[in-house]
Formats: sequence, structure tokens, C-alpha cells
Amino acid sequence: MDGLRSKIAVGVVGPHDLVEQIVHIGASLPSAASFRLVGAPHAGEHETRDKLAKIAGNIDAVLFTGPLQYDLATQAGELPVPATFVPVSGAGLYSSLLRGTLSMRIDPARVSIDSIARADVAEAYQEIGVPMDGVHVSEYHQPDSVRDFVAFHERLHREGATTAALTTVRTVAHKLQAAKVPVLRMMPTPHTLRLAINTATLLGTGSRLEESQIAIVLVELAASARPAQSGPGNYWQQELKLSLHRSLLAEARLMGATVAPREENSYVITATVGALSQATDGFRVAPFADRVRADLGMVVEVGIGLGNTARDADAHALIAVERARAADATAAFLVGGDGSATSLPLRQRRRREPVEEPAAGSKAARTLDRLLERLGDDPEAMVVDAESVAEMLGVAPRSARRVLQSLVEEGLAWALPPVRSSQAGRPRQPYRLVSRAD
Repeated sequence: MDGLRSKIAVGVVGPHDLVEQIVHIGASLPSAASFRLVGAPHAGEHETRDKLAKIAGNIDAVLFTGPLQYDLATQAGELPVPATFVPVSGAGLYSSLLRGTLSMRIDPARVSIDSIARADVAEAYQEIGVPMDGVHVSEYHQPDSVRDFVAFHERLHREGATTAALTTVRTVAHKLQAAKVPVLRMMPTPHTLRLAINTATLLGTGSRLEESQIAIVLVELAASARPAQSGPGNYWQQELKLSLHRSLLAEARLMGATVAPREENSYVITATVGALSQATDGFRVAPFADRVRADLGMVVEVGIGLGNTARDADAHALIAVERARAADATAAFLVGGDGSATSLPLRQRRRREPVEEPAAGSKAARTLDRLLERLGDDPEAMVVDAESVAEMLGVAPRSARRVLQSLVEEGLAWALPPVRSSQAGRPRQPYRLVSRAD
């Protein structure tokens, strides 16, 4: 499996016969050892997007067998991987006319042709020395054009204006055969297919290189979430940093990233562009910020930097986090390798324990107000445990633990990591109260 994944994977989407031909030609190319073709044939053009979706997670690029398949796929939304298609040109016209002349006795000067541009047809006819006065052309512009191809060919044949129809579209050919209209299906030449395969593998190589670029994410506590006084003796700050680190690690592990403290109130996450792109829906939403808010009730500023080297990515991340700070952490910012900045909105994530917003007069809210009155505005005093709550409320420690749990369930407090002591017994479980200002 590792050997297969080291090759550039190119999906091939289109009619069965063309997909089979492309896979066969690809296997004979001198560069075949560096890529693999993943066939996804469809029975009809309407299946194009579904066939691509089934292989998208295992390919680096996709080659459509023609512009029709490419346009149908893009109409359904942005493509998940870089894409190209086999071009429709006059190159396949020569062999089709020759086959028709020899096997069907058609008159090449009296035919109808679809898909190919009129200029390409004129060039081909000029080269073979046949006049175009009796040649009718219907160009391809968009998928809707194909709907008119059958009527175009059939009308001309019924009027006696043509001896045969030439089409590039498999379904059009089948419908014309059913209507008893002589038809030839124009296929791309092997040379055209080889060029298209090479183009697709180059796209896949570029995509693989881009995914392996370095991405650096800086996550900083917003000024409003920082303690008034800092230092190794500030218990609340130490618990805050541990909780933030734990929350960042939970999301970083999903993308194979590393997390490390950078400064007193910031962390640096290092990942590949490909992994970070997957975690952010293709860089459509901000990473980390929503999880930290949901888990801890804190606001963080997030800046993402991309680059070919760690130095470039880090420099761009610093610029990005400054942009996030200027926006009051309402969005993350990404600065790409070219220096362009993009705003990434926060994803709306629910808390791990989804609860409704407590009413102002609820029992838990009233209990919180009582505790806040006793504690004041000191951030470090906002960290409590069952013993301190029991003393303030005049209840037993067991009742105090139930009080704290009810506050957590209603989003009015969050649990910090347990504090172990040298004495035997249960580790002390601290909680941070969430004030109205938070």
C-alpha cells in the first residue's frame, strides 16, 4: 500500500471504452512507474460527479475523458482535486472520416459534426482537400449544447443533407443509432490521450507537493482572557495553560500536527498544508478557535502561515495572528506563500455537553452569582474546588461537588486538570467559574 501511495494517483472519469483505452495507454508510457491510473467509468454522463466522489479520497488529480464530463462535474460544485480533460479537436476527425469512407461508404463532403470547433473542422478539411460546403457543424459550448446534438444530426439526415453524423458523445451516438441515423463516434487519438495523461500527472505532482508544504498555526490567548498578573506562582495561569494545551492537542492529533508552547500566552502548531486543509474543510473555517471556546470558554487569536520552508511559514503566521488580533478574534487569518491574506470564519461547534443557555433566574445562575459576590473580580480567585465552595455556601463538600457539577452542565464553569498531592486520597478537582463577562 505504501508503494502505491508513493505514486501519483490520477482518476479517469468517463465512458467505459474511453476509460479503458486511457488506462491501457497509460500503462505503456515510459513514465508509467511514477503514477497509477484509477478508472471510474460511468454508464451515463449524469453519473460523472458521483463516480468522482467515490475515488476523490484516493487520488491526487482527475482526468475527465472530455469537456462535457469536466463541465458536469464543476457545475455540481468545486472539485476536490485538480482536474483536466481530454480536449476535443480535429485530430480525431481524420480517422473517423477514413473509417466512414471505407466501411460505410459515406461522403465526407456531406456530413454533420458536433463538439469540434468550426475552425478546427475547416483546418482538417483544408488539409485533406475536401470542400466544406455540405459539412454542418454544431460546436460544444456547455452541457446544454449536447441536448441539441441529436436533433441537429437527425434533422439534417432526414432532409437528405448529410450521409452520416459524427459525434464525440457516446449517448448521442446511441440515440442516433436507435433513430436509424448512420453515425460515427469520433475518438481522441492515442497522441492526444498521452498528452492528457501527462498533463494530469503533472497536476497530481503539483498537488502532492503543495500538500506537503509546511503550515504553522499560532494560537494566542486574547488579552481579555489573560490574567492580570503572570508568573510561576500564578496558579490560575498555570491551570489555564495546561487546559489550553490539552484542548489544542486534542485537535492537533487528528491532523498529525505537533503542539509546543511559544511564549507565555501562545502556542505553535506545525502541520502539513494537506492535513490542515482537511481539518478546515479546505481552509473554509478557522482551526482550534471554536474548540477552545467550546471546551474552555476562552477567546484565542489564530494565525496560519504557509510556506515552502518553516521560516517562511512562521513569518506568515506572525502576520496572520496580528490580523486576527486586529479583528478582535472574530475570525482566524491565513497568509499564503504569496503573502495574500484570507479570513477564515469560526466554525459553530456545540459544547461537549450541549445545554440550553441557563435562565438568569435559574438555580445554577443564582448559585454562581452568590459565589461571584464572595470572590470579587480577581481572575485567580475564580478557580475554586469543592472545599472552598462548601465553605462559601455553608454546605458539605459532597453537596458542593454536586453544585459544581450543575454549574459545569449549564456552561457556568469548566473543570481544570486534577491536582495531585503527596497525601493519599482523591486528587483535588479545581474548576474555573465563568463570569458574565466571559
